[in-house]
Amino acid sequence: MRYPAHLLKLIDVLKKLPGVGSKSAERFAFQLLLWSPDELEAMSSTIQEIPLRLKHCSDCGCLTGEEACSFCTPVREQSGLLCIVASPRDAFAIEATQEYKGLYHVLGGVLSPMDGFGSDMLTLEKLQERIKRLKINEIVIALDSTLEGDATSLYLKRELEPQKVHVTRLAFGLPMGSSLDYVDGGTLARAFSGRALF
Repeated sequence: MRYPAHLLKLIDVLKKLPGVGSKSAERFAFQLLLWSPDELEAMSSTIQEIPLRLKHCSDCGCLTGEEACSFCTPVREQSGLLCIVASPRDAFAIEATQEYKGLYHVLGGVLSPMDGFGSDMLTLEKLQERIKRLKINEIVIALDSTLEGDATSLYLKRELEPQKVHVTRLAFGLPMGSSLDYVDGGTLARAFSGRALF
């Protein structure tokens, strides 16, 4: 017996979320059927307000609410640091460490020809304009250590050479508390090549 048409529609919508397959979408849909009309209304209005209440900063590309961008403050501008990330979510992850106090620049993705994301989709012109305008001394490339992330990092390094700015990349290596027995060869090789004075 088939599910009612609207339940199938709800399941299809839920499957669009990352990591949600058919079974998970079904489970979520049936859970929503247990919610009260008020709870469903609150969820519906929250989702509908996303385009009104959440925006991408026109300068850095980070996610902000209706208030001014908290990533583009005068104090951060004086740091001379600019961290390049692939998505706004990455900026929030870095902020959680409380180690970085500079500016951010969101690329919007990494080079991935298979997914149709080429160099023309990177926000390079805006990046170069910001480097000059904000008198940036150091660029920190904070992209994933994947084939696409590495390719994008190399591309950025080459494109930023004429700017005469110091370009660094986040260190890669052994995770905290890890045992060498369980570390893969690629991570161990990165740890050796990126070793520092002790």
